[in-house]
Amino acid sequence: MYNYDVIVIGGGSAGMSAALEARKNGAEKVAILERDSRLGGILNQCIHNGFGLHYFKEELTGPEYANKFVKLVDESDIDVYLDTLVTSMTKDKKIVAVNPVDGVMNMTAKAVVLAMGCRERTAGAIAMPGSRPAGIYTAGMAQRLANIDGYLVGKKVVILGSGDIGLIMARRMTFEGAKVLAVLELMPYSSGLKRNIVQCLEDYNIPLYYSHTVTRAKGKNRLEGIYYAPVDENRRPILEQEKYIECDTLLLSVGLIPANDMALALGVETDPVTGSMAVDERRETSIEGIFASGNVLHVHDLVDNVSEESAIAGRYAGEYSKGVRENGRPYSVKASSGVRYALPQKVYSGEGKVKIFFRVGNIYKNAKLVVKSGDNVIFTKKYMILSPGEMEYVLLDKSSLSGDVSIALEV
Repeated sequence: MYNYDVIVIGGGSAGMSAALEARKNGAEKVAILERDSRLGGILNQCIHNGFGLHYFKEELTGPEYANKFVKLVDESDIDVYLDTLVTSMTKDKKIVAVNPVDGVMNMTAKAVVLAMGCRERTAGAIAMPGSRPAGIYTAGMAQRLANIDGYLVGKKVVILGSGDIGLIMARRMTFEGAKVLAVLELMPYSSGLKRNIVQCLEDYNIPLYYSHTVTRAKGKNRLEGIYYAPVDENRRPILEQEKYIECDTLLLSVGLIPANDMALALGVETDPVTGSMAVDERRETSIEGIFASGNVLHVHDLVDNVSEESAIAGRYAGEYSKGVRENGRPYSVKASSGVRYALPQKVYSGEGKVKIFFRVGNIYKNAKLVVKSGDNVIFTKKYMILSPGEMEYVLLDKSSLSGDVSIALEV
């Protein structure tokens, strides 16, 4: 039996940040369980720059950002289990994991931090019509093949979806000599960062078609081309306007799914919008002693925010493992009127400040954000533009809380 104060499941940026912070805040025995052969998670294949501007105040590539945390973990006494798959977990924090070195491990923890990240939606997940020949990849898989394994997945490429990985792969494929013929986006706006649209598409004259989707893929052994069409206001393809593009590769950047199956099996309270766990400001789930952070909780635009949020989860997990638990009066956080979701879903009265992340459901110009606690307006801010592709946050003074919190837009 392996006994720990805190066990962190996942060794990416979220997991490492949580483990280090748990160790700083009372947890004497901390373990990281990572199913890959090295720490770093998705950052290891993100060889482009743009990471760390907020957290480290310098511009880094993904591997450079990850390496800063890997060094801190190596210098600590945190136990790291690589090539380790967690097969089950119970509400009383008993974990069964397996790896080639230790075999089957029965583990217990006083607190658990879930930091498993996301997985990509596939062609099957979006029920894309047409055949399934070679040449259809998720954008993240194509990124791994190109940046880790050194394979070019195709020469004539179409990308469905304008998520950040898809935008970055449009540039990456161009760098490697492929021709990116088009990026198709179902929605009338992009789900990626504005800077990525400019730096990855506009700078290389790659066309982006909003309100368009792939209607079917053509090909038997290898992809020969795709049919695409504009969509109506209900996002249904207008087949009368269908067109054909000859290509040998289709990359899918059509959304991420939190890898939270294990947590959902425990019956944790969930948020209907994020599809993942609902948490309080400590990033604790509805099951006491089980915390969550990073992309398994909600999809972040910046890894800097992942590290910051995970430090919160790690801190409180460490304190919880030592019996330290301070609660104020709980208030729920609700999003409405243009705000798609807000996180955390619960905050507490008391001293200090609490950061609430939110994402809007459409593009809004000159909109006013209004935050109320009970009947009192406690925060307002005017935004020139708000986009679903950019996560925002508000910093609230906890002493101003007098009731449940609502976050809404006045357009």
